[in-house]
Amino acid sequence: MSLALPKVTGLRCVLCSAVYAHGEVEYTCPRCGIEGILDVELDHDFIARTFGKSALAANRDLSLWRYRALLPVPDDAALLPPPRLQVGFTPVVESPALAKELGLGAFFVKDDGRNPTASFKDRASSVIVLRAKWLGRNEITCSSTGNAASSLAGFAAEAGMKAFIFVPASAPEAKVAQLLVYGAKVFLVEGPYEDAFRVCQAAVEEFGWYNRNCAINPYLVEGKKTCGLEIAEQMQGSLPDVVTVALGDGCTTAGIWKGLVEMKTHGVIDRLPRLLAVQAEGAAPLAKTFARGDERIDPVEATTLADSINVGSPRNGIKALRAVRASGGAIVTARDEAILAWIPRLARATGVFAEPTGVAALAGLEAALEKGLVARGERVLHVATGNGLKDTRGAMRSVGPPTRIPPNLDAVRRTLEKR
Repeated sequence: MSLALPKVTGLRCVLCSAVYAHGEVEYTCPRCGIEGILDVELDHDFIARTFGKSALAANRDLSLWRYRALLPVPDDAALLPPPRLQVGFTPVVESPALAKELGLGAFFVKDDGRNPTASFKDRASSVIVLRAKWLGRNEITCSSTGNAASSLAGFAAEAGMKAFIFVPASAPEAKVAQLLVYGAKVFLVEGPYEDAFRVCQAAVEEFGWYNRNCAINPYLVEGKKTCGLEIAEQMQGSLPDVVTVALGDGCTTAGIWKGLVEMKTHGVIDRLPRLLAVQAEGAAPLAKTFARGDERIDPVEATTLADSINVGSPRNGIKALRAVRASGGAIVTARDEAILAWIPRLARATGVFAEPTGVAALAGLEAALEKGLVARGERVLHVATGNGLKDTRGAMRSVGPPTRIPPNLDAVRRTLEKR
């Protein structure tokens, strides 16, 4: 199978702006080393021959593969079939109650916990596993705080590939269980995420596994941008003013923005929303950088119960910073207590049960409203990035305990009278 991909014009380093041809470099910039994250650049004139509003209107594939023309794999699905698992085109739920409570013109939630392994990360994993298959790779690896790992394990299993996963020993049990069920070789690293990443990188050098890490592989953003592509298409008649998302490494934030921009390029939408990216207060290096107005990212010792954004050294930080600034948006922080409070609050208003990271941006939205960064009356769409069952310990901390009773109706009656 030919590895030519004419829709990719090159890969540009975010640090030195050097451009490499597709296939010349797979991971980071040879000049800048591991810090030289690359960005995939596309030939949108070439893509426009087959992609646009009319093509989307005629497309009956309600998955992220409806955007295959914009993804870094061959367009011919007969030559390279996509994963059989249904990924993407997750529902958007409107909540008039929360809109009224927050003083917004409208409030929507995009529920990415509906993806196959119950998180946003399935977007990136499905694309990267297909790309790895196209390149003839059979072994793949990543380091993760949990969701990216379980996502990769699931899609590698479906593709018949072997996955080697490195996660901090503190990762939620439910996510580790997913890894083992999918048959991945799991390494619980006794240390924070940064240690898991470092060991994973050493293993890639030693064993030659294909590297799924979004801190290294530029094609992960291409999978994650499908969320932005979907938001644009699903909301094109009533586009939000603000899109809120939790911010850890930065790849998700950068990806959503890239997808939105590409849909404007192809005429699906005529304007762009602002991004409100939210970090946990105990893991907020990018919020500090954003406030200074530069691109110097000082690592911190990250501590937050929102494990998916418990990142002290974000490696896609520059991409995220540029995305938020280009959108005219902001990066704010939220306390863990406020994040926890939003788990039942969102669930009871919308029926969407999200893990702590999946509601973190809502706690930040309240802070942004108080600071005037989001105006009362604006339309807001929130991306809930992971299902609440991925972290039941976090969910249980957000609510009171159930009522234990003996097996008789009198006990029920007494309990109700006390209430």
